[in-house]
Formats: sequence, C-alpha cells, structure tokens
Amino acid sequence: MDEIKLTEYSHGAGCGCKISPMLLEEILSTARETIVYPELLVGNDSKDDAAAFDLGDGTSVLSTTDFFMPIVDDPFTFGKIAATNALSDIYAMGGKPLMAISIFGWPIDKLSADVARKVIDGGRAVCEAAQIPLAGGHSIDSPEPIFGLAATGRVENRYLMRNNTALPECEIFLTKPLGIGILTTAQKRKKIAAGDIVPAIEAMTTLNKVGHRFAQLDGVVAMTDVTGFGLLGHLAEICEGSGIHAEVYFDKVPLLPKTEHYREMGCIPGGSRKNFKSYGEKISSMTQQQQEILCDPQTSGGLLVIVQKSAVPNFLALAQEEGLALQAIGKTCAEGKHLIEVL
Repeated sequence: MDEIKLTEYSHGAGCGCKISPMLLEEILSTARETIVYPELLVGNDSKDDAAAFDLGDGTSVLSTTDFFMPIVDDPFTFGKIAATNALSDIYAMGGKPLMAISIFGWPIDKLSADVARKVIDGGRAVCEAAQIPLAGGHSIDSPEPIFGLAATGRVENRYLMRNNTALPECEIFLTKPLGIGILTTAQKRKKIAAGDIVPAIEAMTTLNKVGHRFAQLDGVVAMTDVTGFGLLGHLAEICEGSGIHAEVYFDKVPLLPKTEHYREMGCIPGGSRKNFKSYGEKISSMTQQQQEILCDPQTSGGLLVIVQKSAVPNFLALAQEEGLALQAIGKTCAEGKHLIEVL
C-alpha cells in the first residue's frame, strides 16, 4: 500500500487556512443589537483567544475551538498538531484545560477509517499529555480532512490574561521561533530536504503550558498566541485593543532552522500575502524578507507575552525554569508613527 500523504488531500494547511483578518472582520460585522451578558468577561469584541464566562466564585470557564486541514503528511502527527494548537488558546488566557471534544471531518470515499483513527489517536495523545479527557466530539463526511478540538478550561479571574490589556513601556517576548508556514509550505511543495521539517513539528507539538504560569507573575500584563495571522497580525490586535504602539526588533525575532533558506526558494504560504493585505498599512515600511517572515502564518505557534520592565527578571527566570531561553523581540510605546514599527 502506498504511503498516505495527507497534505495532498487539502487545499490549505494548518492555520494558514484561516480567513484573512480583513475578511473575517467583514463577516463578523452585524447590524443586530448586541445583548450584554455581565458574566461574559471576554467575548468576541476583543478578538481574544477564548471566551471567558464568570462563574461567580472567583473563577471563569474558558471556551474555545480550533480546527484545520492537514499541515503534515503523517496522520498521527497531524492529530497531535491540531490538538496542541487548540489547547494553546486556553493556556494563552492563563488557564488550564479541563476537557476537550473533537471536531472531525473526513473524506470517507478517499481515505480509510484506519488513517482517520490515527488522526484521532494523535489528538488523544496530546490530551493525555495535558492531563485531560478527550470526552467526545462530532464528525461529518467532508471533501477534505479536518481535525481540531473544542476545549474547555478554567482560570482564576485574577490571573485571566487578555490581548487588550497591554501597557506602554513594556518588553515583548515570543516563546517559539517563527517559520512554520514557510517550512510546511516547502514540505507541501515537495521541496524540503529530509529532516528539515522536524524542528517545525517539534515546535507545533509543544504545549504552551507555560502560559498558565506566566499569567500568575506580577507584571505580565497581556498575552496571546501567534497563529494564522502571523506575528504582526496578533501583535496588531494587542496594540489596537490596548490603545498602544509597538516596535519589533527584526534581528531579535527567533527563527526555525532553514527558514531563510526556504524563504529564498520562494516557499511562501498564501496566508502571508493575505495577512499583509489585511494589516500592512498599519505597519512601517518593511523589506520583502521582513514581510514574509513577520506575516508568516504560524500553526500552534508560541505565546506573545507583554511584560513590564520591572518584572522581566522574574519572567526570564521562570522561562529558564521551563527550558526557554528568551530575549525581548521588541517593546511597547505610548505613541508611534505607525501602529508597529519594524526596526
């Protein structure tokens, strides 16, 4: 039997499948009167990672969902990446996941049940690593493979992280290197050398558990995860929501090995161009290299953390304890010529 290559069955890959920020804003706009729910601490208005509903006991339940089409060929690995990515939203809000249910679409006339089982098993493996049950789900017959999770979590309200509470004069940190979109595009186009995709897979299957601990540090004022809109897209959401500006030090932004090699080969995902078209006018002028890397759609990317300068030593100490060697990739500002200046 020939080896199954899941990426051949999808038109997009991972979070690169996301609808562009500009088009999504148009879709979500409505003339309907908005009902206010006092218990809903975080909803759709702030474009945050998960909804937060106050339980009235000092904690909130977190609810989120994320799913996409294959970003790698191996079914088990695809399941792991999709599940890791979905749970990231809970950690980015400062919470811990409680359980998850699966979202599953499968082209039953093209791919076998055995391959489907391997995808689900990948999701189960990640839920086990997160110490939560994969408690059910829903499946449909679809033209392309789709997998993800609807995740439920909980957070103490005092540690609830948002993407619209950043302050000026803070430092910006990123917990995973960029380049996932470029490397996975190289794989989909069959241009990648054996082994070069491995660092990207390791990054995409690493849970962002550290977000729960970061949220409990004094001076960590805002947090989100970097996914399909790229680093600049998610940082722009933080800046616009918080009423601030930011500077990004391009040479300090971490990259996965061989990212630049495959970028120079032209392995640029379509999502990068959609991203730049959506928010490029808010960013200072960039070189082609800067644009293609900073707008690169990430799947199961790292956490983008805004930290007050006085709290940076404690933040870095905790990061090191978690095995992360981090440095600031930029800073927030009260004012700026552009929403984000790339330096």
